[in-house]
Amino acid sequence: MNVLGIIPARGGSKRVINKNIRDLAGKPLISFTIKAALGSKLINRLIVSTDNEEIAEIAKRYGAEVPFLRPASLAQDDTPDQPVFQHALKSLSKQDGYEPDIVLNLRPTTPFKTPKTIAKVIEKMRETKADIVRTMSPVESVNHPYWMYNMKSDCKTVPFLDTINITGILSSISAIGPCFISAAGYPSAWI
Repeated sequence: MNVLGIIPARGGSKRVINKNIRDLAGKPLISFTIKAALGSKLINRLIVSTDNEEIAEIAKRYGAEVPFLRPASLAQDDTPDQPVFQHALKSLSKQDGYEPDIVLNLRPTTPFKTPKTIAKVIEKMRETKADIVRTMSPVESVNHPYWMYNMKSDCKTVPFLDTINITGILSSISAIGPCFISAAGYPSAWI
């Protein structure tokens, strides 16, 4: 199977200026994701989708391809991932007929992912033949949604999940079952 890793790294962050290339332990933030992806040995091609020349140059220096610059319209604060990835896939197909079997979303803002974690995501895709794989983490009992509430405009609270009566359950996570949260910055993959 042909595996493509895409690192989406726009240049216009407003909260943390140049966050994708900010220094972390003497290296640009994006370099950690590039190193982990290249170290997984299961990715056939690794690209960075960016609108920024400086990010592109740094990405190339650390071993990623930057076969195009994405348009500014796909690099806004509110641009979702899907059109960014569609642009990348269409561009690669048009430029050199490249069409991967698996696409990985490798965010540069989670620098501590490992080649092993990336490989596990790819292996899970191959093993399960799932359409999408996401990394997940168990929710700690105190953060379980059964213990969460919404606050109404009158400051009264109501259970976030109204499908279960937690009275009497008290604090037993085993009584309400495990819950998982998407590890948003870690690798996800789809076909």
